[in-house]
Amino acid sequence: MNKQSIVKAYSHGLENGNYHDVIQLFSPSAIVHSPLYGNIEASSFYKELFSDTKSSKIVLKNIFISSDNPNTAAAHFVYSWMMKDGSQVQFECIDVFDFIPQSDKIQSLTIIYDTYHTRAGFAKIRGS
Repeated sequence: MNKQSIVKAYSHGLENGNYHDVIQLFSPSAIVHSPLYGNIEASSFYKELFSDTKSSKIVLKNIFISSDNPNTAAAHFVYSWMMKDGSQVQFECIDVFDFIPQSDKIQSLTIIYDTYHTRAGFAKIRGS
């Protein structure tokens, strides 16, 4: 699978809340760098995220493949997230995917977005 197809498969699995579809795209030791959840193993991150999610909608705007590093790709999208308590947030986001060289497995994912409007609702559902 090429990097663009993997990013599309990731977006589809994320939107549908399908743990298996998402986690199969990652290496077993993959790490997610999240502004809300911190630096966390991908397997734990997606279990927590999907547990905290009632539904989500993704509008994929762009996929970028690095011309300097073919093992890096990025997805630019709008994420509409309904948390498990029914509160909703929408934000524009960039996810940066680092792949294992000569592999189609994601080694790390860095999530970039402004969490200002998300933090209060997130703290509420997490009991913080």
